[in-house]
Amino acid sequence: MSAAAPTAPASRVVRPRKPRPSRLLIGGLVVAAAFTWWAGHSLGFSLRPLIENWSNGWVVIEQFLHPQWSFVWRVREAWVETIAIAIVASGVGVILGLVFAFMASRVTDRSTGLFRATRWFLSVLRSLPDIAYVLIFVALVGIGSLAGILALILFNIGIAAKLTSETIDAVDSGPLEAADASGAGTWARARWAVMPQITPNYLSYCLYIFELNIRSSVVIGIAGGGGIGQVINVQFSRFEYENVAAITVALFVVVLLIDQLSQYLRRRFV
Repeated sequence: MSAAAPTAPASRVVRPRKPRPSRLLIGGLVVAAAFTWWAGHSLGFSLRPLIENWSNGWVVIEQFLHPQWSFVWRVREAWVETIAIAIVASGVGVILGLVFAFMASRVTDRSTGLFRATRWFLSVLRSLPDIAYVLIFVALVGIGSLAGILALILFNIGIAAKLTSETIDAVDSGPLEAADASGAGTWARARWAVMPQITPNYLSYCLYIFELNIRSSVVIGIAGGGGIGQVINVQFSRFEYENVAAITVALFVVVLLIDQLSQYLRRRFV
């Protein structure tokens, strides 16, 4: 009986060599590290004050760890004002934002001049944060909810118009061609060919903006826009940190509940 022929050794799988990092990537990381060091050095950034003043800061932390829960109910009018500011600003802002979105899209705006002017206006509108708007309106109309509402309306217009105009740019062209073939005008074309396609996304944007306004209304309140933010500012100035802690926890619960409600409405109606 002849011996079996020896089997050929299994060929080794040659793995490709891992490519080296490009010089451009290495150079970019070095430049980023250099700018980070320069920024920290120019500011005199150091964690030493945090360590040295830890004993003083612990007094404040202890007050935060013992919230005064009864204070949350005592400022219920400020909570109602905050939610009312968010509702009014959201309602007006998203409606005006929808109008500007139609004017800022090539699909629904056939006037080149109006399209460019609207785009420029929205870019300017989005360039300022909501806190800057509330400072302007506080100077114009004084401290209170009106300044907060006007500031959030302008802020909401910029967000709603940008998101909705991008959605309009991506609509199906079939209904548009049908509207053009039937001789529909600009607004009729937008109403019957575009609006049905963007409604689900637009409603989702409305809920998203309302969530933002609940959070933003607290910030603008600190700057003089009324609501619970103004109460937080007063309590900070009085060093009543236990009251601030109670409001912070309550605010977290309120925002969480609104977020859950918003998600439910998205699943139910969008």
